[in-house]
Amino acid sequence: MNSIAAAPAFKSAARIQGSITAQAEKRALIWMAERTPRAITADHLTLLGLAAQFFAGVSFALARWDRSALWAVIFFIGLNWLGDSLDGTLARVRRQQRPRYGFYVDHMVDTFGASFLMLGLALSGYLHWQVALGMLIAFLVLSIETYLATYCVDRFEMSHGLFGPTELRILLVIGTVALYFHPQAHLFGRDFLLFDVGGAVGAAGMILLSIVATARHTVELYRSEPLQISRN
Repeated sequence: MNSIAAAPAFKSAARIQGSITAQAEKRALIWMAERTPRAITADHLTLLGLAAQFFAGVSFALARWDRSALWAVIFFIGLNWLGDSLDGTLARVRRQQRPRYGFYVDHMVDTFGASFLMLGLALSGYLHWQVALGMLIAFLVLSIETYLATYCVDRFEMSHGLFGPTELRILLVIGTVALYFHPQAHLFGRDFLLFDVGGAVGAAGMILLSIVATARHTVELYRSEPLQISRN
């Protein structure tokens, strides 16, 4: 008789969330999760978040020909927040957590979603594709550091300082509204695309956060695992 081996025990890393909106967002998500119809599952919300980010990217691309598509971007960013933020809370409220599955799927969805969004921005004409690529690379570097730290340091840092995914979405919404009215920024006596400036600052910020976190975690791990020198 065939038997399926039991999955090894899994200990979830401590979740660290210290962003500006964290406490208010947590209360709102629990309130929504408790009122979500049973027919809607965490997987449905994860798919909603991915689809919303895909269509946000499509809307950015369409804005190349019709600027009003930027309002659709804002709508889909809101839907992405709902799906991406509520899925885990719904699983916890219903006591239906699948830690390995949830962690893996959620962050692969984030990776593909960010790629869709950056591709749409690159096609939008509102920033150069090199800046979009730089933002994507910076996001992936920061994500890799976060995931490795989750495994090695046993802490899942969902925010960096006062900023987390929700704050980044808020900044993107504000930037998109500004983009609709003023697609260019005047700096140092020259005109630049507004999102080129914002994207360059964002990419540099993510790289800086990655460097700081890498240095901090490297020192922490070095101190926690001192070399054992054997003397024969």
